Amino acid sequence: MAEYILSCCSAADLTKEHFAKRDIRYICFQYELGGTVYPDDLGQTIPFDVFYRRMVNGEDTKTSQISTGDYEAYFEGFLKEGRDVLHLVLSSGISGSVNSARLAQEALAERYPDRKLYVVDSLAASSGFGLLADRLADLRDAGMGIDELYEKALELRLHVHHWFFSTDLTFYIRGGRVSRTAGFVGTLLNICPLLNVDYLGRLIPREKIRSKKKVISRIVEKMEEHAEGGRDYDGKVFISNSACYEDAKAVADLIEERFPKTRGKVEIFSIGGLIGAHTGPGTVALFFWGDERNN
Repeated sequence: MAEYILSCCSAADLTKEHFAKRDIRYICFQYELGGTVYPDDLGQTIPFDVFYRRMVNGEDTKTSQISTGDYEAYFEGFLKEGRDVLHLVLSSGISGSVNSARLAQEALAERYPDRKLYVVDSLAASSGFGLLADRLADLRDAGMGIDELYEKALELRLHVHHWFFSTDLTFYIRGGRVSRTAGFVGTLLNICPLLNVDYLGRLIPREKIRSKKKVISRIVEKMEEHAEGGRDYDGKVFISNSACYEDAKAVADLIEERFPKTRGKVEIFSIGGLIGAHTGPGTVALFFWGDERNN
């Protein structure tokens, strides 16, 4: 067992089993669905299919960031045990939670001057956030100390590529990410927007692709353009999806065909309540290691 804790939050969109297997601790965000607050606990309280069905049936969703007090209580549990902590936070381009985590870090530094507590803005989201945590777990397990791992996290975070598409613009329109006019036209013309996460950790629309078949092909082309080693890519590939597993599987199958050297099978996860509250169903996200994100 490592002498320190590697931690992130539930918005890394891995499974409870994956977190446990890799010994990555996590703190849960919360979301509101139909007027009731639930933990974003990887589908344990509300299964993913139920969550998205309730959204489609008209129940409103809201999200909030983790409070400074919640972070303090979470971190202090480890510090009291004499364990140092490296914690990855959901991208500052998507959530303000990194500010809460850093305020908690400052408060705890006064009470635990002999302990180390690192807070890293992951500049990542969903299972891309999870892919970064997974790589850091590899390095920890290989014997890397917390100080070096902190520097490595800062170095690696912009090499995690995130590419998303959606076949359902309903909730992008509701959330203001797509205008009503653009959404109406996009739906009429069967347009599936292709987005990615930029170097500031923000979700940015990049292309408008007409038809699901073409956007599935295009997202894999983006991996060919940016992946480490191109078609010889030998790292892990994660995909997350919001109630559209068959679309995610189509992307995974195409990747395994074009990238025969990937490290294991492409792993498919579900987009959890925090991020899913904004995307709704119909979103597929692809994550891999590649060149440095610089725009």
